[in-house]
Parts: sequence; C-alpha cells; structure tokens
Amino acid sequence: MQVQLNGKTTLLSEHCITIADVLAESPWSGRRILVEINGEVVPREAYGRTSLSEGDQIEFVHFVGGG
Repeated sequence: MQVQLNGKTTLLSEHCITIADVLAESPWSGRRILVEINGEVVPREAYGRTSLSEGDQIEFVHFVGGG
C-alpha cells in the first residue's frame, strides 16, 4: 500500500494494516510518537484498531529531549 508518510511517498509492507503495525517497524519501534492521519490526531489507544488505506497522509511526530 502506498501512503504519504511525513511528506514522502512510502510503500508499506503488506502486513502493515494498522498504525500499530507501522510503529512496530524500524525506525519507529520504541519511540514516543504522536500520530496524525489525514489531518486528524489518533489517540494512542486506537493505534491497533486504526486501519490504513491507500493514499493516506500520515504524520509521525517524535519527541526529542533537550536542554
């Protein structure tokens, strides 16, 4: 399936059907991420049940510490 991920056209593997599936992939695994699909923020508890569709615009925002 082809989507826009952080502004880049990306081809997801066939087993990536939910946000949780994509986040399990490197380089996203283990990071604290805010997810937005087609302009809507997705609550963390909905990642496993939020299905992705061809052409979705997905934004992953990860948090970086600093000081």
